[in-house]
Amino acid sequence: MILKYISFLIGLTWSYSLIKTQSIFSKKAGLIFKVFISKVSWLTFIIAIYFGYKNFSFKYTLIGIVISVALVHLGFMFLSKLLKSKFTEKKLRLAKIFFEYTLILWILYYFIY
Repeated sequence: MILKYISFLIGLTWSYSLIKTQSIFSKKAGLIFKVFISKVSWLTFIIAIYFGYKNFSFKYTLIGIVISVALVHLGFMFLSKLLKSKFTEKKLRLAKIFFEYTLILWILYYFIY
């Protein structure tokens, strides 16, 4: 039972972290991310909630949702502070642009091949 609940929490946290990642990208890369990755993540998040509701009580499902959302938000907050303390704003912007174009190229490569 504990293993099922831990897998439930991991599924919720994983899918919500991908949903939250969408807000980092610019509009053009965010649109591609939203269409291809975020839609699947929302579906996974909803299915994980359904899995939790069917296997655990409503209370434990709700606690799991709160824990996973809080973990993702805390993780993004701490990661943001860490990156801002280690790198300059210019380096962070260049890294963001690099990752956005890499994402676009990766999706184009996926469609072409």
